[in-house]
Amino acid sequence: MLIKSLELANYRNYDSLEIHFSGGTNILYGNNAQGKTNILEAIYLSSTTKSHKGSKDGDIIHFNQEEAHIRTVLEKDGLESRIDMHLRKNKSKGIAVDGQKIKKASELLGLLNVVFFSPEDLNIIKNGPAERRRFVDMELCQLDSFYLYNLNHYNKIVNQRNKLLKDIYFRPELRDTLNIWDSQLVSFGSKIIERRNLFTRQLNDIIYEIHKKLSGNKEELVIYYEPDVLIEDYERSMSANQERDIKLKQTTVGPHRDDFSFMADNIDIRKFGSQGQQRTAALSLKLSEIELVKKMIKDNPVLLLDDVLSELDSNRQNYLLNSIGDIQTIVTCTGLDEFVNNRFEIDRVFQIENGKIVDNAEISQTEREV
Repeated sequence: MLIKSLELANYRNYDSLEIHFSGGTNILYGNNAQGKTNILEAIYLSSTTKSHKGSKDGDIIHFNQEEAHIRTVLEKDGLESRIDMHLRKNKSKGIAVDGQKIKKASELLGLLNVVFFSPEDLNIIKNGPAERRRFVDMELCQLDSFYLYNLNHYNKIVNQRNKLLKDIYFRPELRDTLNIWDSQLVSFGSKIIERRNLFTRQLNDIIYEIHKKLSGNKEELVIYYEPDVLIEDYERSMSANQERDIKLKQTTVGPHRDDFSFMADNIDIRKFGSQGQQRTAALSLKLSEIELVKKMIKDNPVLLLDDVLSELDSNRQNYLLNSIGDIQTIVTCTGLDEFVNNRFEIDRVFQIENGKIVDNAEISQTEREV
C-alpha cells in the first residue's frame, strides 16, 4: 500500500498543492508553521474522514473560502484508487472513491491504512486516560468496521442519555425512559469492551519483544486493559448508579471511562516511571501498532511521522528509523541533520514554505552513497 500523490485546494494555508510521493521515505522540511503537518493531516483525513487533531471541517477550510478539496491517489495490490473529499463549512463532507459517492465513513475503511506518530504520542503513557482511549479508538476504527459502528452508536447514546439526565431535573416523569437508554448502552458498550480486550491481547503479543530490544533487554512491558465495568456487572451497575447519574447529570459508568495501564517489571510506569521509561514505552507502543496493522491487513500501512525525531534521543531515533524498513514513510522535520547523521536512506525531499513547495528533489543512488 502506498500513496502516489496528494492534491489540496483551499486546505488550511494551502491555496493549491500537488505533491507526488516516492514509495520509500519522503521528507517534508521547513521552519515551523509553514504547513508541513497540514499535509499529514490531509492524508489522515483521507484514511479516516477525521482530523488527527480533532478539528472540525469548518476550521480546516482556507480563510474566506466555503469549501476545501483533498484528492489522494493510492496504489494497493497493484491497483490504483482515488479518494476525493469535499469539506464544506455548513454541511457534512462529501466523499467519493473512484468517482463513486459513498454515504458512510465505514465504506472508506481499509482502503488506506495509516499510522500517525506525533510528539504528543510520546506523552500517551503519562497523560490521562482519555489520551490512551483515543489511541485505541483511532487504531481500531481504522481496522474494524464493527468497532467503528459500535463506538459511534455508543457515543451518540451517551450524549442523548446525558441530555435526558439534565432534562429529568426539570421533568422528573422522564426518569421512566432511562432504562431504555441503559439497555442500549449496555448492548453497544459490551461489544466495545470485548474488542478492546482482544486489542490489548494482540498488542501484548507484539510489544513484549519490541520493548525488550528498545530497552536494551532491561525491561519487560505488559499492557493491561482496565475496563470501568465488567460485562457481567454492566447492567446491574447502570441501574445502581441511576440516582448518582441524575445528580451529576452525566453517565458515570461505561467504556468511555476505561483506561489502560503499562507495567514494566511490575511497576506502573504511568505513575512511577521516569520520563525516559514513559517515552520508551510510548515508542514501543507505536512500533507495535505498525506491526499489528501489517499483521491484520496483510500489507504495509503508510507511516506518518510528524516532527517526532527531534523529540527522541539518538538511540531511539536509530531504532525507529531502522524499524521503518520497506514501509512508505512521510516525515516532517525542521532540518535534515537527523537523517544525514544516521546515514538514513531518503528517497524524496520537499521544502515547504508558507503553504508552498519551494524545492523538491528525488535522491539518486549516487547521492545516497556519498
